[in-house]
Parts: sequence; structure tokens; C-alpha cells
Amino acid sequence: MNRRVTSEVLTVYGIKSCDTCRKARKYLTENNIEHRFHDLRDDGLDIQMLERWTDRIGWERLLNKKSLTWRKIPEVDRGDMTRDKAMAAMIDRPTLVKRPVLEAEQFMAVGFSEKRFSDFLARLS
Repeated sequence: MNRRVTSEVLTVYGIKSCDTCRKARKYLTENNIEHRFHDLRDDGLDIQMLERWTDRIGWERLLNKKSLTWRKIPEVDRGDMTRDKAMAAMIDRPTLVKRPVLEAEQFMAVGFSEKRFSDFLARLS
């Protein structure tokens, strides 16, 4: 299979059992975009990754408030969430990270959107 050659190194961060992560990876594969997958559970999540991401998009967009993991956090803790608390919670529970996180030098996306991915790929051409 021919792969598009780009200067961008795409990394998909997620969890292999996540349906949205699977959709994103399938889309990239079908569009011949070389990428690597980093499983947040198996391969880890560290503070440097979170700081890099929150500097680019903000911790509020990164924190998955629709997850079952979020609902299990006591209401008192959820109501008083700060950047530092959110980052500590995501380190402890990687499923709190909204997935997938697609990261390249010139692009970052959280969650899968075919339109956003298509727009990005058009810029690479």
C-alpha cells in the first residue's frame, strides 16, 4: 500500500478498546496516512504529555466529562476542578482523557471528526 509521505509524524493517543479511537485509526489507514498508536493504558501517560497538550488546547477540552470515569469522581471534587487537579486525575485515570488525541507538529485534535481530519490532510497535500 502506498503511504503519503509527509513531514508530519502523526501520533494517535487513545485506548485500543475505544470505538472512537478505532474509527480515527481506520480513517487514517484508509486515507494512507502513516501514523503510530500510543495506548494510554499500556504505553502510559505522563505529565509532560499532558502539559504539552493543555498548553496547546487547554485542560478543559482534554478532560472527558462524559466518561463513566468522570461520573465516578465525587461531586465535590468535580465541582472544584482546576488545571492541576484535572491533570493529576488524568494521570491517575487515563480514561479521563478525551479520545483520541491526534498530535503532530502542526496539528492537534481531540475526539474524532472526519471533517477536521480531512481539512488537516488537505493542508498536508
